[in-house]
Amino acid sequence: MITDVRAPSEHQQPYGTAYEQMLEKVRYEGAYPTREKAEDAVRLVLAGLGRQLTGDERVDLAARLPLEAARLLTAQIPDTRPLTGWAFVKDLAARSGASLATTRWDTGSVFAAVAAHAGPDLITRILRRLPTGYALLFGQAELNPAA
Repeated sequence: MITDVRAPSEHQQPYGTAYEQMLEKVRYEGAYPTREKAEDAVRLVLAGLGRQLTGDERVDLAARLPLEAARLLTAQIPDTRPLTGWAFVKDLAARSGASLATTRWDTGSVFAAVAAHAGPDLITRILRRLPTGYALLFGQAELNPAA
């Protein structure tokens, strides 16, 4: 006889394993003292990215992220005027009340985890779609085509 043994609801993890691993990667990359701090950064940055990213890149990224992260990204309505990388950081800082330096750190920590899920080809496509300044946030050189 097969039984379905489940832990009581208070002992179940509220998120899927992939999202938990993503939070741990962000916590490690950002040297956050708690998982909650890492999760705050993930929520802020993914919501911000969801307001910037459109098209197939948005769909493809959501498909590669853990379900909970994909929901944060896709719950946002894209802005009609995309922000440069620096304006993106300033917008997130204004929304969170954090300093620009802290917000830049948060963004880099979260984008490192996003890049790990997305892979280099999708990140390249995303960077081509977004305005200038995002490559540095993803830890890459900002390459401009030769004139």
